[in-house]
Amino acid sequence: MKLKHYAVAGLFALSAAVPAVASAAGDVEAGKAKAAVCAACHGQNGVAQIPMYPNLAGQHEQYLVSSLKAYKNKQRSGGQAAIMQGQAAALSDDDIANLAAYYASLPAGGK
Repeated sequence: MKLKHYAVAGLFALSAAVPAVASAAGDVEAGKAKAAVCAACHGQNGVAQIPMYPNLAGQHEQYLVSSLKAYKNKQRSGGQAAIMQGQAAALSDDDIANLAAYYASLPAGGK
């Protein structure tokens, strides 16, 4: 019986912690200010003009965070990874969160 109470208490504690982590979003305006260098490949509004570069506008924020961190940690390879690894190496965790928040806030396809 006591084990059941501990399990329920643990689930409540875990569920209380998850929203705090999930809601830790970046600053859209700070991301916009930092995005100038990204525009060279990914477009001024997050929509690339060159097909080999991905669009960033409207991407899921957590996807962008994990992608930038993977480039920073040299865990992604292929394509333009060497360029992105160099760009991401200079980004702090706050920069990454801010850029992700900015691009996620833009309408997909630039519309």
